[in-house]
Amino acid sequence: MFEYILVACAGLLAGMMNAAAGGGTFVSVPALIAAGVPSVAANMTSTVALFPGAFASAYALRRDVRDFGDAPLRLLLGFSLAGGALGALLLINTSSRAFDALIPWLLLLGSVAFAFGREIGGWLRRRISLGRPALLSVQFLLGVYGGYFGGAVGLMMLAAWTIFGARDLPAMNASRVLVVGATNATAVVFFIAIGTIHWPLAIIMLLAGVAGGYAGALISRRIPVQRLRVGISILNFTITAVFFWKTYFT
Repeated sequence: MFEYILVACAGLLAGMMNAAAGGGTFVSVPALIAAGVPSVAANMTSTVALFPGAFASAYALRRDVRDFGDAPLRLLLGFSLAGGALGALLLINTSSRAFDALIPWLLLLGSVAFAFGREIGGWLRRRISLGRPALLSVQFLLGVYGGYFGGAVGLMMLAAWTIFGARDLPAMNASRVLVVGATNATAVVFFIAIGTIHWPLAIIMLLAGVAGGYAGALISRRIPVQRLRVGISILNFTITAVFFWKTYFT
């Protein structure tokens, strides 16, 4: 019973975080691991559980989806789908022991991207100028990361698109939700096919995540975005520090 309550609370919080600013993976995966799910299966289960909320958000933002930069959205989707498939295959072929060692570093990468992605993107944009081939290469790599782990991948995409000259924020945000959802869809197909999803926990987290997503959308209208980002960043770095401690110092 404790595991079910833990996963339900994590799903609720993850849904709220994803609706408000992103970063739900930082809560959902650790909660599943704490509930006794091996790390690789926990990551797969989290991806499946949080997937419906992503497409619900994409549907809600569908009117803002359009091309916004040097590469048409269909190209970004294509490269993201291919990257997501490769990332899912890499995860499937990663042992739990190896993934346990990687998790702190993946969490750290995602935490830094979430907290400082826009600033890093702006800093790079002022110093480099790249064309469509580089954008599509970066998009493919982000798709691989999204299919493999995915923490803060949406913010990484926004930062990358900004580097390549995108300025239409409503279109970028709507496209981010759609592209991340499509990347996760590819991974979900692979994860369900190999049958390693812990379905009882996945269903509990899915239902809680939907409720959290609805609540998060309402809350985000009342709390300034910057405050949300600071609060979520503090939580992300705290969870990352805990995993580093458990992995390397205990």
